[in-house]
Amino acid sequence: MHSILPFLLAMVAVIVLLEIWATKLRIAYPILLVVGGLLISFIPGLPMVKVNPDLIFFIFLPPLLYEAAWAVSFKEMKKWWRIISSFAFLVVFFTALSVAIFTNLLIPGFTIALGFLLGGIVSPPDAVSTGAIMKFVKIPK
Repeated sequence: MHSILPFLLAMVAVIVLLEIWATKLRIAYPILLVVGGLLISFIPGLPMVKVNPDLIFFIFLPPLLYEAAWAVSFKEMKKWWRIISSFAFLVVFFTALSVAIFTNLLIPGFTIALGFLLGGIVSPPDAVSTGAIMKFVKIPK
């Protein structure tokens, strides 16, 4: 039985290197992480990594959302609640719906559920990616 530990350590090293590279290039690191993940997926012979969804939802996601929510200004949020609500719900829903429909039509075997999952991933209000990108853009907190 093969150990997955060396593979995971290599992936962590790649992530760290991509973040360092993104800092030097002065671009948001989520962009390089997506491109790096895409390129890594084309390397033949890499082991198939299966992650329990509960691990993502209960272990990794809460700290990321907590960090993004820590710097929220409730005064500004109250002032801009209509725009925030439209982005948080309508834009995300229509983006996810569009991606779900197009992937279902264009990729054989790609279900609507998988399309919504992919749509949710690429939808705009990702707290972590938005936070990383906002560091490079002059937007008032």
